[in-house]
Amino acid sequence: MRTIIRLYERYDDAAKVVVDLEAAGISHGDISLITGSDQANNITSDDPDITPAAAGAVTGEAIGAVIGGSAGLLAGLGLLAIPGIGLVVAAGWLVAAVTGAGAGAAAGSLLGALIGLGVSEEHAARHVEDIKRGGTLVTVRAAEDKAGLVVKIMDSWADKPS
Repeated sequence: MRTIIRLYERYDDAAKVVVDLEAAGISHGDISLITGSDQANNITSDDPDITPAAAGAVTGEAIGAVIGGSAGLLAGLGLLAIPGIGLVVAAGWLVAAVTGAGAGAAAGSLLGALIGLGVSEEHAARHVEDIKRGGTLVTVRAAEDKAGLVVKIMDSWADKPS
């Protein structure tokens, strides 16, 4: 199993990556998303597939243009307070690793989780700072035979024009 991590400046790009990954057969149980983006808090939805947590977590553009009829991982998005980072919107397996530290977890819980995945301390600290500034981190656990596909999908939304 390989962990692939990408940070996106725009939440909408990260949401599109998640939808594309799921469409390619990557289980939403192997995908995580953590965002500090204000964009992720601006939605109301009448879609019965979108949970109340997701309704407060995903942008209208992401639901209308990206999710369509299948919400997958994005329907599980919820608000989470991470000490030292603040309120973030998150879903997936990495969230369990971060929140598994329990109440009163140190500010380094996300930092520690990323380092535990093999990310250098310098890059992990940069990812945490980027999330604080509104970035969105997508992490995927992929079998070696799927890793190339995951990288291709994740990189396809990097540096897209706004």
